[in-house]
Amino acid sequence: MFKFGFNPFPVMNPRKLNIMLVDDDEIYRFIISKAIESTGFMNKLFSFSSGGDAVEYLKNNAGDSASTPDIIFLDVNMPYITGWGFLEIFTGLVSQLPKPVTIYMISASPDEADKQHSGKFNAVKEYLVKPVSTEKFIEIFSSICVTEIFTHN
Repeated sequence: MFKFGFNPFPVMNPRKLNIMLVDDDEIYRFIISKAIESTGFMNKLFSFSSGGDAVEYLKNNAGDSASTPDIIFLDVNMPYITGWGFLEIFTGLVSQLPKPVTIYMISASPDEADKQHSGKFNAVKEYLVKPVSTEKFIEIFSSICVTEIFTHN
């Protein structure tokens, strides 16, 4: 399921990314944080157990590029503020953030309706079904770094 260690997709001097993980499952957050850390692409990891806490963090750090995530991995089904509720609030916050933020929805449900619904939000890049492999994280992070190489040259 999860393999840690060797990065089969090396990128020369990859940019380190600020990554936010929003999931109410503490064990899953721990496992995924270790998988993300093992990729070598992580600068900072911001981990939250609720959409509300993540929203508050973003509001409080909206002017600070170093504290703003490059990527958010967002669980769909959480109590209080769901992933969908987070996205509604995030849509109103995005103009206040100092840099673009890409969101990947994560769910245990392969529900096609949820996948379609996630496509209605500009910030959502992809809908992923748990468990997400280390290889998938490497693919995501590598594509961001390669895209940046070609768009900044």
